[in-house]
Amino acid sequence: MDNLDQLVAAATSDFAAATEPAKLEDAKARYLGKEGSLTALLKGLGKLPAEERKSAGAAINIAKERIESALTIRRDALKNAQLEAQLATEALDVTLPGRGLPRGSLHPVTISLDRIEQLFRSIGFDVADGPEIETDWHNFTALNTPENHPARSMHDTFYLLGEDGRVHDDVLLRTHTSPVQIRAMLAHTERHRNADTMPELRVICPGRVYRVDSDATHSPMFHQVEGLWVGEKVSFADLKGVVADFLRRFFESDDMKVRFRPSFFPFTEPSAEIDVAFMGGALEGRWLEIAGCGMVHPNVLRCGGFDPEKYTGFAFGMGPDRLTMLRYGINDLRLFFEGDLRFLAQFK
Repeated sequence: MDNLDQLVAAATSDFAAATEPAKLEDAKARYLGKEGSLTALLKGLGKLPAEERKSAGAAINIAKERIESALTIRRDALKNAQLEAQLATEALDVTLPGRGLPRGSLHPVTISLDRIEQLFRSIGFDVADGPEIETDWHNFTALNTPENHPARSMHDTFYLLGEDGRVHDDVLLRTHTSPVQIRAMLAHTERHRNADTMPELRVICPGRVYRVDSDATHSPMFHQVEGLWVGEKVSFADLKGVVADFLRRFFESDDMKVRFRPSFFPFTEPSAEIDVAFMGGALEGRWLEIAGCGMVHPNVLRCGGFDPEKYTGFAFGMGPDRLTMLRYGINDLRLFFEGDLRFLAQFK
């Protein structure tokens, strides 16, 4: 028994001296391994007399349990020490400010569209929306576009396939947001058909449009904003005032020059192109075409439910993509559609 107590004491001492799990396993092997001291005592039980074998075996088992208990205690101590050391090296100061995720940003064209809507809402315009898949009547016929007009050809317009697999010449992707103006006029006249005097209609129609075109300054899908004002005494002077004021506010430039050049559009008469000239910056002194405009053609007013003998109106159309390029100095339209985060992150 004395030898067993000394063996347990020696094992406990060796376990306590082990500072690493590997050294602890080496110490365990010296006592509990195949060639260990305690294992040798168990193997020697067969040489003892029968009357001593039982008591000796019980004493050895008790010593083995004491050694295994000391081994477990030391293992747990080393594991806890290792965990504490790891926690110390990976300590987190919870009083430090958090590391927030980087904030995203709106697309530059979206920023321009929001700004355009805000500016026109501030002077009493509503924002109208309509389908991107349109009928030929809304997209062309109601807008006084002749049957033989080049815009109706498949070289300029995306016509859609029907269920029979053939191209239908009366269903297409809208080429401008003017069809929304037709829908807005029809809804307005229907809503006020019993009124003695028709209230004025003022709407802008932002949205995506589609044309067969693609290069550095053109895309098969782009954005357009069209405006419409119909009333009893709406004149070209109103058109000039609204558009010129909008452009100066959009570009935040009071010294910008705006001019109207005679032009032709089937849906307006008279018609004009709108040019602007910047008085400073990289574009100083250059005249740039911004939009088209004009007084709404009587045939278009009739298709919208208005009496052209009583009501007049003006309409204009501009490209937010081009306005965005001018405002931010972007020279390639394709940058808007590449999804490059390095480019988009500049617009906060």
